[in-house]
Amino acid sequence: MAKITSKANQSQGMLMFTLTNSKQQFAIGTLKVREIIPFQTTTKIPYSHRDVIGAITTRGMTIPVINMPAAIGFRPIQPEEYESCYLIVTDCLRTVVAFMVRSIEKIVDCDWKSIEPAPKTTGSNAFITGITRIQDEMIQMLDVELLLSKIYPQYESTYIPMLTDVERERLKDLSILLVDDSSIARKQLSDALDGINISYQICENGVEALQLMKSEAEKGKPVELLVSDIEMPGLDGYELAFETQNEPSLSNSYVILHTSLSSEICVERAQQVGAHEALEKFNAADLIQAMLRGADLLEKGNLREDNAILA
Repeated sequence: MAKITSKANQSQGMLMFTLTNSKQQFAIGTLKVREIIPFQTTTKIPYSHRDVIGAITTRGMTIPVINMPAAIGFRPIQPEEYESCYLIVTDCLRTVVAFMVRSIEKIVDCDWKSIEPAPKTTGSNAFITGITRIQDEMIQMLDVELLLSKIYPQYESTYIPMLTDVERERLKDLSILLVDDSSIARKQLSDALDGINISYQICENGVEALQLMKSEAEKGKPVELLVSDIEMPGLDGYELAFETQNEPSLSNSYVILHTSLSSEICVERAQQVGAHEALEKFNAADLIQAMLRGADLLEKGNLREDNAILA
């Protein structure tokens, strides 16, 4: 029986703060924030990154402190200014760190779907994921994951995919179904989505998945993103995709098949049965990007106009 295994239904606001003396406003999503505390004296960490000013101990944890303005390319906060600053303790990529900022402004509700993407001219290494306006003031959303990956490069290859707040919100409200007969594969899939706080349902085989999809459609809650293994007993991924696309009440699902079989054969057959993408197992980043492409087509309402099959 399918079950919801993620606890990703918390609401998210924006924590606004400043990094420079100009009072320019920046923000991060509140789901990443553990707490906000006044600056505490730090202890130096040998051989740490140049933007890590030291570590503090709070609530029984030793936490590195990152000079946030310096980390994103602004003038670093100077030691004589530390006492007037604040620390935003965050939990991101399963790592707890504290970001030192000049001031805390406020926490506000936000329509995440209204946030504009950062201009492409900012480049791939910019730390801005989106831009919004509050009371006619421009607020820049910071990409905490990208920032952490620059300070701790090992996180670039982690199995937890990198996702911005804007991207996460695009996936968060979608009905997602994961299907795989392998317990290990199910754990990989669920860990990937749990790691980025995205809710989902999960099934162990194609027969169970098809029954669930029909039941959800009858309740007016159709599955929008279907991620299925191909090699399954009873009803394999190809058959599940075919049944989904030939049932009017289910055909608005974006179907992603994933497999360890020959990619060339899989892509051709996946296209024949109406799947949108075929991916090789298991790359969490590739899977999330495929899901984002599906979310984009679902938002535009032109799901049937694009079968962007990838190997």
